[in-house]
Amino acid sequence: MYKLDLPVDLKEAAVLQRRRDAELQRQSRVFDARVRTVGVDKDALRHQIQDKKTRKETDNKRQEAFDAQMVQNDKITCLLDDRQKEDIQNLNKAINEFRLCLQQKENRREFDLYDPQALKKDLPARVSDDDPRCTVSGVQKLLGEDLTEHTRRKAQQEQLREWSLQQQREQQKALEDKRLADGLYDKHRIELDKKAMELQRMEEKARRDVCTFTKEFNKAQAEESLARRKFEKQQEEEDNSVEIFNLVEGDLLSENPAQAISAFGPHRIVTDRWKGMKPEQLEEVINVQQQQIQEKMRLKEEERQRQAEWDRRRVQEARAMVLLERQQKRQEKELRKEQDHINLQLVQAHEAQKNYFNKEVFTNPPTDAYFDQFNTTSR
Repeated sequence: MYKLDLPVDLKEAAVLQRRRDAELQRQSRVFDARVRTVGVDKDALRHQIQDKKTRKETDNKRQEAFDAQMVQNDKITCLLDDRQKEDIQNLNKAINEFRLCLQQKENRREFDLYDPQALKKDLPARVSDDDPRCTVSGVQKLLGEDLTEHTRRKAQQEQLREWSLQQQREQQKALEDKRLADGLYDKHRIELDKKAMELQRMEEKARRDVCTFTKEFNKAQAEESLARRKFEKQQEEEDNSVEIFNLVEGDLLSENPAQAISAFGPHRIVTDRWKGMKPEQLEEVINVQQQQIQEKMRLKEEERQRQAEWDRRRVQEARAMVLLERQQKRQEKELRKEQDHINLQLVQAHEAQKNYFNKEVFTNPPTDAYFDQFNTTSR
């Protein structure tokens, strides 16, 4: 009788096996002399640090040049915005002055219709007999009998002349104001243009300085890179020559079997100098592999038997569940039949009681024995 492994035990065994495999892989990496590196390349680290410092200084200078150019652009933008705002303000001011000077409400043709001082300016109900407001029915003034026609026409001509002179003066003033505003605007615009040109010249100079510095820096970088490549190439050629000489004169290419013997004892070997296994060792490895194959087959057989046992148990449990479900269905069916029989008896008793009440309740009242009979039937 063998013992079945639970899923928890299988998971723990799998975790342990993964840890063992990881430890073996780590040991193979650590103790393998072909992939292990001892020490640090100081020259390479020194070159990397120098390159990093040079690149950082270059980035800082480039960023400073970009910041200066950004400040110049912001100044130009602010000047242009101020000039635009001032132009809009002057235009609005000229429009308001034109409205105040040439578009007054007193000069409109329909001003007499909504004049707030109309009642104060109006004449009394009657001034004289030749008042033009007098109607025909009053026979106070007839057509052509206006005695003040000459005076009235003269006054009207004088008024027209005054209006014409006033309009000429206002137009002349408006022209002078416009000419003065245009002159001030032109002077201000010339000053802003001079400032913009000066800023543009400064920007072009800064850009030329940045281009010159970048060109010189790139030239220095190219010369430094060329010198470094030459030095690296020369050093690589020397290293290759030394390596070729060591390989030709060393034990690796000479196939010396004694080079695999370790200094810690004859039972240990140096892995990077080992030339192969002995026949006895090969036979031992083959025997161990055969044993591992047999052990794996035995484990597979045990796993198959354990899986078959689990399948048999699942089938038995499923069969027991089917039988239990059928039994529950039969019990429910019997309960429904019994409940239907009881409901039918209750309906019949209710119908008999209803018929009795419909026929005899008003003539012969029911006794207690009658109700006891129905109660017994309901129970």
